[in-house]
Amino acid sequence: MAKIAEGQTLPLEKITFKVLKDGKATDLTGTDLFKSKKVVLFGVPGAFTPTCTNTHAPEYLAMYESFKAKGVDAIYCIASNDCFVTSAWAKSLDAGDKMSILADGDCSFAKLVGLTVETGGFGGLRLSRFSALVEDGSVKKLHLEEGGGYTGVSGAEQMLKDLE
Repeated sequence: MAKIAEGQTLPLEKITFKVLKDGKATDLTGTDLFKSKKVVLFGVPGAFTPTCTNTHAPEYLAMYESFKAKGVDAIYCIASNDCFVTSAWAKSLDAGDKMSILADGDCSFAKLVGLTVETGGFGGLRLSRFSALVEDGSVKKLHLEEGGGYTGVSGAEQMLKDLE
């Protein structure tokens, strides 16, 4: 698929993420996550990587109250890892109820919305770094980081500006 763009609707019925629930891998569908909700969504190439762990995810956690004050129902982070890794990462970040980290271990979401990056020996096919404001499944704002690095384009500060 071509890259998802602002104004498009996510194919909710085709989206499935894994989360760890009561010690078991559990599916969450796009409908479960996005239907009738205002969501801040961001993607990272991998859990426990330095930029994702020290900068990108913590920015969203730090601004949680500001997002809630702007009417955001949920903050979701997608990572190209399995749900056991994303669960451990959420605990290490002390994400609690502030942010759900969704596993896209096979990059099925990344492929579906055209947001893949090939990292070679680092980890192969991964999710591109991005952020989006999604309302009832519709992409209202989209920010893509070029080249796989982090410049702040997909950061929490930019997303909060989009909500003003």
